[in-house]
Amino acid sequence: MLSARMNNHIPDHEAHSMKLAHINLVARDAQALAAFYIDVMKCELLRSPRTLSGEKVSRGNGLADSEILSIWLKFPGIEHPFLEIHQHKVIHPRERPRVNEPGFGHLSFEVHDLAQAISDIIQAGGSQIAGTTDFGTPGKPRLIVYLRDPEGNVLELEQSGSAQGLPQ
Repeated sequence: MLSARMNNHIPDHEAHSMKLAHINLVARDAQALAAFYIDVMKCELLRSPRTLSGEKVSRGNGLADSEILSIWLKFPGIEHPFLEIHQHKVIHPRERPRVNEPGFGHLSFEVHDLAQAISDIIQAGGSQIAGTTDFGTPGKPRLIVYLRDPEGNVLELEQSGSAQGLPQ
C-alpha cells in the first residue's frame, strides 16, 4: 500500500499542505537538557522559556492541572522544525528507550568531526551506545554512531568522509 502511495504524483499545492513543525522531548530537567542541546549540539534558544498551565493546556494534553516548563530551541542550520523541550510538573518514570522500540527513535545530527562530537557528548554526560559504522560506499564513506543525551534519549551522529582515530 505504501509503495502505491509513493508512486502517485501529488500536485505541488497539495504536497506542501503539511510540514513538520517541531519535535518534542519530555525531560526530567528541561533546563539542563536544553543546556546540553545548546552547548554540545549547537542548538540556539528560539524564545524565552515559558510555563504553560491552565484549562487550555489541560484540555489539549488530557492531563488535569497540567503545568509544563516549555523551552524552544532552533536546530543548527535550519529555522524549522524546532526542538521543544517540556518538563511537566508531574512525570512518570520511564526506562531508557532502546533503538529497536516502536515509537520515537532518535534525533540525527550531521557533524563535521565525529570523534570530537562523540567526545563532547560523553563529557557532557551522554554515553555511546555502540561502535561507529560506515553506511556509505567505498568511494563515499558515511560514518554513523548512536549515542544518548544526558537523559537517555537516542542520538545518531552522521559524518560524510572518513575519519581518523575513531573507535570501530
